Amino acid sequence: MRIFDPHIHMTSRTTDDYERMHDAGVRAVVEPAFWLGQPRTNVGSFLDYFDALLGWEPYRAAQHGIRHLCALALNPKEANDPRCAGVLDELPRYLLKESVVAVGEVGYDSMTPAEDKAFEAQLAMAAEHDLPVLVHTPHRDKAEGTRRTLDVVRGLPPERVLIDHLNEVTVGMVADSGCWMGFSIYPDTKMDPGRMVAILQEYGTERMLVNSAADWGRSDPLRTRAVGDAMRAAGYTEDDVDRVLWRNPSAFYGADPEAPVMGDDYAGNTIKRGG
Repeated sequence: MRIFDPHIHMTSRTTDDYERMHDAGVRAVVEPAFWLGQPRTNVGSFLDYFDALLGWEPYRAAQHGIRHLCALALNPKEANDPRCAGVLDELPRYLLKESVVAVGEVGYDSMTPAEDKAFEAQLAMAAEHDLPVLVHTPHRDKAEGTRRTLDVVRGLPPERVLIDHLNEVTVGMVADSGCWMGFSIYPDTKMDPGRMVAILQEYGTERMLVNSAADWGRSDPLRTRAVGDAMRAAGYTEDDVDRVLWRNPSAFYGADPEAPVMGDDYAGNTIKRGG
């Protein structure tokens, strides 16, 4: 079983996690920029974080045979802090980097005017840089947040938009929209493997992405593998499993997860597209 985890926060994880992931079949990941738990208070702290996602983390992943790609953005939660607004001015130069395959996570946390402004600005950047968009749906009032999200992204081609953190309540409206559907599989919250299989049985495997969204909270970077095992137990073919866990994320991000990983040539930076 080969696995491409399309949403995982490896900055929060240990080297042991990389080893376990490789043993489970994970060969590529996308790490979206997100809230680190401790609020950042200035633009410079974001830039240091972006640099780590572009340099150190791909090098760390490569030591365990895993290709590390990333999505960059001012996340919804910190979009509400005016001290971080300048991130939007710095972001375009980072979106040129070779390992940046999307703009994200963008979207809503509390559905504030500041979040609206940051969301719309970053959707425009995605269009300008010809990048897909990874959209976070809020943990509170998820159905309303998802409806509002779909209204905001309506101007983009739906095949370039991934609406993430879905569940049984929100999947139908996203399926109807034509956008890609993302599901975070957690030990205790969000989705679990059995519920995920039930959704696949109802909605099919097209435009479906399964991720672990593993971070500094209670989470598990092997939840993608657990979904693959649950699909097999439910009678899905190896081709079905490969579609959901490998080919779908590869298609959405337009990435080749089998390209050579960054290894001992790590120099703390990456090349620009076309450079």
